Amino acid sequence: MPRFDYKGRDRGGSAITGQLEAASTDSAANQLLNSGVTPIEITENRPRPSPGERYRKWRARRRPRLDDMILFARQLYTLMRSGVPIIRALNGLADNIDNPYLQDVIHDLVMGLESGLDLSGAMARHPQVFSDLFISMVQVGEHSGNLDAALLQLSEYLEREKETADRIKTAMRYPTFVVVAIAIAIGVINFFVIPTFTGIFDKFDAELPWQTRLLVGMSNFTIQYWYLLAGGLIVALIAVRAWLKTPKGKLIWDRYKLKLPAVGIILHYALLQRFATAFAMTQRSGVPLLQGLTVVANAVDNAYVEQHIHGMRTGVEQGESLTRTATNSGMFTPLILQMIAVGEESGSVDEMLDNIAVFYGREVDYRLKYLSSALEPILIVILGAMVFLLALGVFLPMWDLMNVVRGN
Repeated sequence: MPRFDYKGRDRGGSAITGQLEAASTDSAANQLLNSGVTPIEITENRPRPSPGERYRKWRARRRPRLDDMILFARQLYTLMRSGVPIIRALNGLADNIDNPYLQDVIHDLVMGLESGLDLSGAMARHPQVFSDLFISMVQVGEHSGNLDAALLQLSEYLEREKETADRIKTAMRYPTFVVVAIAIAIGVINFFVIPTFTGIFDKFDAELPWQTRLLVGMSNFTIQYWYLLAGGLIVALIAVRAWLKTPKGKLIWDRYKLKLPAVGIILHYALLQRFATAFAMTQRSGVPLLQGLTVVANAVDNAYVEQHIHGMRTGVEQGESLTRTATNSGMFTPLILQMIAVGEESGSVDEMLDNIAVFYGREVDYRLKYLSSALEPILIVILGAMVFLLALGVFLPMWDLMNVVRGN
């Protein structure tokens, strides 16, 4: 029961303070009045939360990760495949899922179902958790009576998404570590190494080589204006993040990152794999073509590609074939265009798209395996240039000083 600190006056008018336990502030005031104390101030005594409690509160605010959504779709499929009623299945999931945020969402889904909504309609009230693709697949599954099959397809799709994301993170781990190490090394050199040698050079009245003057100038500037550099970096990061949240900024960045050296082609192939997988799933489930293109456009998570897919949808609405609109978009490789054309002619677009997804999945795997090998020469050149400049800047004047000493 909560504890309350109170200030008041007794029957004689003397000020008193103390603590008591009560269910609420009103209950505490009634207790004081019944004991002959007139309350002046009552405040709840809330103990400082422990680190574990703070962590649990933070987790409660954390949105579901991809792992949570995979577990949700897979478990809901298993329960429904076993014949468990959907409300009972959702209640069981809410008790077993570890993410408090998702637990609250599932409880709201149950309330929506009990109020007469279908599952897709209840999910649509939580767009921050359920994507358009997720909601559309559930809707089609409900209308066709194959909700369990739709959930199975969703779980498999999300699992492939997670595998691709994990492979990209693993491949980028080494380059990221090297870049961070370079940044730390530059800071140590500027703040500690160069100032030490500068004190030595100042004792001798000799002209320093340009490499040394460059290093000393950079070090002095960094030491004197580090707060401006740090402030400028923070402001730049905030400005860039704000710009990337704008539609124009996101569109420009999503287009530019597909052209990055070594990494851009991997991101491009990963997007093509995602497009093919999601589009195949919608077509196999019976989602209308126009609705499927809209759903897939929102699922690719790239504003530049999304814009082209919406252009394809406009072309199909105007009566053009899927192959022609895909060709006009300029986004797809000849392999995808050929496979889509064969699928349209044979009536098996979903099978052709599955083949495309498998092919580009292998391409992503292959290029990720050799990403570190492709980036290593660039990183080695950067490290070599740093070491070379440092060696020239430090050892050339030291060599000159030794010659002067020997000459004397």
